[in-house]
Amino acid sequence: MDVQLKKGLLEACVLAALKREESYGYKIMAEVSPYIEISESTLYPILRRLEGMGCLTTHTLEKNGRLRKYYMLTEGGHRRLLDFVDGMDEFQRVYRFVSREALM
Repeated sequence: MDVQLKKGLLEACVLAALKREESYGYKIMAEVSPYIEISESTLYPILRRLEGMGCLTTHTLEKNGRLRKYYMLTEGGHRRLLDFVDGMDEFQRVYRFVSREALM
């Protein structure tokens, strides 16, 4: 899969995983990985980028003597997720065209 396309899809998956509740890295990976391949080395830069864009906020809690960083979706993150969903109609039209032409 094209790297840029996958980057955008992974970003949307991370936002979707955080839509209902705050979460931490390992749990986000577990929720996203059945749909698209993701590793820690991919996830954490995405989380940092989304936080830098104002799409996520974070807080830290202690769990079993270790600190765990939790990520929460902001209003900006909700809007970015909705923008992704709105853009899927166009993506599906392009996919149908490309796949039809590739198989002819």
